[in-house]
Amino acid sequence: NRRRMDLAPHVPEPTAAAVQRDRRRVRYAAIGALALLAGVWFCWLGAWAMGWDMLDLGIRPRDPHGLIGILTAPFVHGSFAHLMSNTLPLALLAGLALYAYPRATRYALPFIWIFSGLGVWLFARPSTHVGISGIVHGLMFFVFLLGVFRRDRLGVAIALLVFFLYGGMVLTVLPRDPQISFEYHLFGAIAGLIAAIALFRLDPLPPRKRYSWDDEEESLEPFDEAAFLAPAPRPVARVIPFPDRKSTDSLNSSHITISYAVFCLK
Repeated sequence: NRRRMDLAPHVPEPTAAAVQRDRRRVRYAAIGALALLAGVWFCWLGAWAMGWDMLDLGIRPRDPHGLIGILTAPFVHGSFAHLMSNTLPLALLAGLALYAYPRATRYALPFIWIFSGLGVWLFARPSTHVGISGIVHGLMFFVFLLGVFRRDRLGVAIALLVFFLYGGMVLTVLPRDPQISFEYHLFGAIAGLIAAIALFRLDPLPPRKRYSWDDEEESLEPFDEAAFLAPAPRPVARVIPFPDRKSTDSLNSSHITISYAVFCLK
């Protein structure tokens, strides 16, 4: 499985089948994100129209009656402004996750949902915690870290986009406003981290596009480095003959005689 991820096949150009498959993934991501969003909005609008108080469906830490909130709290929001603040991030992050990592997201989303709610029930402040922002934080960390771990072009591009838009969520896992459940954010982020580590190999890497220079490189002959190097110099031995000793003595005596004659003439 690891080898299949590292050695993704080359494709020359997107084929009709590849384009059709990509369109199906877009539809799958859009339908999944809209279904999740519609469920949240339907519950809030229904409770508002009927005048129901849905806070009883929130998470009440360490209260056995509050365990139901692990499943229902993401559908409950304290106000319309609270619902609106979660709508766009939920739609975008869920859509990107389902498009880029359809297999991993099918497991990651339920895990983030349960883990974040259970963490709030076990360790959060004694209050009522509601909203889907914990799942939104989990999806943000999940999508960003998958791009970091996989390092393919699609994953890196989505990770950069998500961090550019929602990188400020990193700070909201810390306590700032007593009216905001930072515990839900924190455990959602932890769940997204765990899911990314466990599932980043589940979806195959997208095929790499093959360019013309890839074919040119394969058609070239192997590079012969020795053909471009100058030949090494060969050692040449030379013999320099020394003059004969007798001729050297006669030259020295002649030189002395001529020098004495010149001195006498002066």
